Amino acid sequence: MPLILGTNSIKDTGFNVDNSLRFDGASSSYLEITPSSSGNRKTFTISFWVKKCELASNPDTMSDAQMLFGGQQSSYPAFNIIFLHTNDTIFLKDAQASNNIQISIKSDLKFRDPSAWYHVVFAIDTTQSTASNRAKLYVNGVQQTDLAGENATGGASDDPLYPNQNQDLQFNGNEAHYINKYSSNYEDMYMAEFVFIDGQALDPTSFGEFDSDTNIWKPIDVSGLTFGTNGFYLDFEDSSSLGNDAAGSNNWTTNNIAATDQSTDTCTNNFVTWNPLDNARTYSGTIDLSEGNLKQ
Repeated sequence: MPLILGTNSIKDTGFNVDNSLRFDGASSSYLEITPSSSGNRKTFTISFWVKKCELASNPDTMSDAQMLFGGQQSSYPAFNIIFLHTNDTIFLKDAQASNNIQISIKSDLKFRDPSAWYHVVFAIDTTQSTASNRAKLYVNGVQQTDLAGENATGGASDDPLYPNQNQDLQFNGNEAHYINKYSSNYEDMYMAEFVFIDGQALDPTSFGEFDSDTNIWKPIDVSGLTFGTNGFYLDFEDSSSLGNDAAGSNNWTTNNIAATDQSTDTCTNNFVTWNPLDNARTYSGTIDLSEGNLKQ
């Protein structure tokens, strides 16, 4: 699967992403928003670019779940998109109760390259008559069809669980939504070009394209999209307001995030960072990385 390569590898693209937001787990950094009212809970699209800093092979985070986007986690109703630190897969779940799970999709693909930027798109449309069309996962422009999940009561399943037709999900409801907060867990990662489309289920070509020379998936300008009532576009370009919605007024509250957490390491200008897979030891023990794998 094409990945974003090293620094300046696709710099001359016609569209460049200037900034990302660096989350630091040790600082408990996260973003939060509570929509003033529920939006379209049947049809929406979630799109973002992410660069991981920690993997399941890191013994300090084996039991943690890395929240990407979602809401309540420690009780029900629950809705979240997370990296599972047990196997580095990506997992979407939406449940009204522990025995009333509406959607459960887990990728077979494992996100284990801490030097790569990944583009993730979830397109949700529960009005579709075909169950598998009600929830689609794309990574780097490619639809993922090898999926697993849970059954409606939470038991493991080799098959994904798709929502019932016309089901209202918990996503986009009038309750707190978070980025990089799962219960009391906060992880290390970079995020860029975070987009939420309220009322449309879009495919990845609304957010990216394959480079004609390298066949690498790269971002395109999304500013002309229709974002909808609760939609937003986080471009992280305003260091004084890193939760600013560049598409409107659905601004996010920053928590334990400083102007210095704005980064120029992006999906069009990928920087070199320390490798968390290197278990080299010093006289004081295993190297402990922080600040987006920039500090040890």
